[in-house]
Amino acid sequence: MTEVSSLTGRLLVATPALADPNFDRAVVLLLDHDEEGSLGVVLNRPTPVGVADILAPWAALAGEPGVVFQGGPVSLDSALGVAVVPGGLSGEGGIPSVDSSALPHDDGVEVAGAPAADRAGVQSGDEPLGWRRVHGAIGLVDLEAPPELLAAVLGSLRIFAGYAGWGPGQLEDELVEGAWYVVESEPGDVSSPDPEQLWRAVLRRQRNELAMVATYPDDPSLN
Repeated sequence: MTEVSSLTGRLLVATPALADPNFDRAVVLLLDHDEEGSLGVVLNRPTPVGVADILAPWAALAGEPGVVFQGGPVSLDSALGVAVVPGGLSGEGGIPSVDSSALPHDDGVEVAGAPAADRAGVQSGDEPLGWRRVHGAIGLVDLEAPPELLAAVLGSLRIFAGYAGWGPGQLEDELVEGAWYVVESEPGDVSSPDPEQLWRAVLRRQRNELAMVATYPDDPSLN
């Protein structure tokens, strides 16, 4: 297989041509991307379910709106925590793929934990316990850890039910087909207080022709 240039930490922004209703106007943060496949979470699909209803200990740290987001169509009974830890974290790093079959259970909700070494109290570089960097200041939270470990350092936290996954080469094929725009992420994307407008906001900030796509009507017949 040809070498795959990692897009970990980038955003996939659905093009108007993408017909899959699971990803209509979706903004996906890629948490892992390599030759073995890709995994990410949709940032702009809030649900009516409050974080307090399924992960009460983390509710106080979750940003507004304080609800669970549908991260994608895969493993909707699993929960992932993505958080920003601002300041003092430089460089980029990948994370191991999340195997939903290996996730532990907590009150009927599977929660994604940090690597075993982190859970045992070993930190990776300057990363705080219970958090593992994905890209820059964005990282995954060990939802099995005591929230108090991270309360003082978290800039924002979002809880996702499920995730989006692609097999080897599948995302690359979709990129060739024109299903996604690939753009840089910003820490604020994870905790946007107006997630329904995130698709347009991400496109609007691009310094090229993509900024014009933000004006594309929800109903293409109006174009």
